[in-house]
Amino acid sequence: MAGVIDPECKRALGQMTKGVQVVAATHDGVTRAYTSHWVTQVAFEEPIVMASMSPRHDTHPLVAAAGWFSVSILAGDQVEQGQYFSYPGRRFRHVASEYLTAVDGVPVVDGCIAWLRCETFERKPMFDHELFFARVTHWGYGRLGADPLVYSARHGWRVASERARERGVSVRDRLLGRLAAVSDGDDDADDDGAGDA
Repeated sequence: MAGVIDPECKRALGQMTKGVQVVAATHDGVTRAYTSHWVTQVAFEEPIVMASMSPRHDTHPLVAAAGWFSVSILAGDQVEQGQYFSYPGRRFRHVASEYLTAVDGVPVVDGCIAWLRCETFERKPMFDHELFFARVTHWGYGRLGADPLVYSARHGWRVASERARERGVSVRDRLLGRLAAVSDGDDDADDDGAGDA
């Protein structure tokens, strides 16, 4: 029996904001895609991503059969494409086929920021979804300078464009300065890649 997330827990989870992608696959001449905000890089030294997919979605069996999937990272002005593939497209009888184009056989959303082709190497069932772990084998660039589309249950669709820190100010350097003032120099801090850019 499927569980139901406690409403208070769901409200807390809904505060998380994530990038929006379109995941697609082609198998036996059929292409399907769905909108996700559950694709993420999960390794630092290897190009490994994880995509969480519902087995109820018509893209899932294509990804499972093909052994690979593509990820198109959407720009902030691509809400229409994101909305179309979130229904999913079959509810529109696939009338907006112009949103996808094939790049070397890889289904990609036209005008996306960047795209990835990912080869699945492990699958893990997780209650109502399945996790696909995959290595990025090919990629391409679209509009790299565009602000990305982001989503949260609390705020809905948003454009990520406002800086979170003052230009030219390194919060990381200020914190490292504080550390140096009290440290004996033996600290070996882990770097998760989330520092100031």
